[in-house]
Amino acid sequence: MEKNPIIRRLRPEDLAALSGQSSAPVLVRPSRSYWQDAWGRLKANKRALVSLYIIIGLLVFTFIGPLVWQVDPALQDIDQISVAPGADRGAIVVDAFEAWDGQAPAPGFAAGDGLSLAGQPTTQSVKLQWQDMAGADSYLVYRNNFVPDNVNTLGLPLMQISDPSQRFYEDRLDLRPGTYYYSVAALDAFDQRTGDYQTVVADVIRVITVNEVRTRNLVDDPDALRPGDEVRLSWHPLGTDYLGRDMLARLMAGARVSLFIGLLAPLFFVAFGVIYGATSGFVGGRLDSVMMRFADFVVALPFLLFMILFQVVFGIGPGESGIIPMLVALIILSWPATARLVRGQILQIREEAYVSAARLLGASQNYLILRHMIPNTLGVILVTLTFAVPAAIFTEAFLSFIGMGVAPPTASWGSMCNEGLKTMLTHPHELIFPAAMISITVLAFNLLGDGLRDALDAKMRSTE
Repeated sequence: MEKNPIIRRLRPEDLAALSGQSSAPVLVRPSRSYWQDAWGRLKANKRALVSLYIIIGLLVFTFIGPLVWQVDPALQDIDQISVAPGADRGAIVVDAFEAWDGQAPAPGFAAGDGLSLAGQPTTQSVKLQWQDMAGADSYLVYRNNFVPDNVNTLGLPLMQISDPSQRFYEDRLDLRPGTYYYSVAALDAFDQRTGDYQTVVADVIRVITVNEVRTRNLVDDPDALRPGDEVRLSWHPLGTDYLGRDMLARLMAGARVSLFIGLLAPLFFVAFGVIYGATSGFVGGRLDSVMMRFADFVVALPFLLFMILFQVVFGIGPGESGIIPMLVALIILSWPATARLVRGQILQIREEAYVSAARLLGASQNYLILRHMIPNTLGVILVTLTFAVPAAIFTEAFLSFIGMGVAPPTASWGSMCNEGLKTMLTHPHELIFPAAMISITVLAFNLLGDGLRDALDAKMRSTE
């Protein structure tokens, strides 16, 4: 019996078994390249992957969307101005408009005592009639969107009727479906209100004539329509703006402008920064110091001041779009950050052992740059580009918002936010949609940049 069962002499049959006759499975880790490993880590990052899908969807929305939703972003639908998504699109067919002489009210409506409606209030006109008011030498007609509390809150003055015998009025001023409160106040001989006024409520409905239906091609057979029939107006999925322009079409057009600036400008200034920083870091010495001091000088230049100067140089006047000056300002003033980052990477790679070994083996500078420098900085360049895109988009939106970038009627998300700010309280969708597009795009690019930074970090490569 052996004293030590663990340590014993190998027999010939044991050597034969170890020579490759065993059928036990051998586990071998599949070989993966640097980019395959990075893609695997990126897919494991759920936030970055969702952001990538959002960016792909944004590109589809921008370039393929107009092929599906073929609506002119400059086309105005005057019957649907500042219409919110999901609003009623029904319109009642009526006869062509005829001016009202105020003599006979519509059937079923009598003047009665005080102020009253003469006929059904429509988007064509609202007809008012009233009885004589004591001490009135003239009348002043008001319209309000809210219930007037007293004589000082009657609303918008529409017209002063100097003849006290004329006790009717027809309102045709920018009528939209909704509820209006009309008031008539009595004026004395000095055009001062006597304090006596009357108010009536008008529920305005949307109407349309047969000729308008035919012009807009809303139905297949407009000649078969009769007064009282209902037709459906054009559909706007995201509503319309204050000029009746389709919001969805304008968001697509604005995306093309915003992404044109947001993608083109970073490509140029990142490329220039890469070349500048790589040259500075690879050459080194006094030239490196001089080039970096110049980059520090460019960083200190005020962007808005140069934006104004470029607009003057390019002859951009008030109310004109300054897309070209914006691109030039972004390209000239935004490259130093990329140059610094790439220079640091080149300085680090230049001192690596494999670069020194390549030099000892007689590798040329072109070989070192193409084989070692550029491939090992691509990850940093891609991350920098990913972070530069949302910064450029946000800069364009900010400049357009303050009136120094894209000017109306050209659509961009920033200019749409500027327009939507005017109607934010009454029609918030005009501001919410472009602001949401800016926020989603900037957030998606930032999250993707974070994911790429982690995925392309060579120190985080899997060792499994």
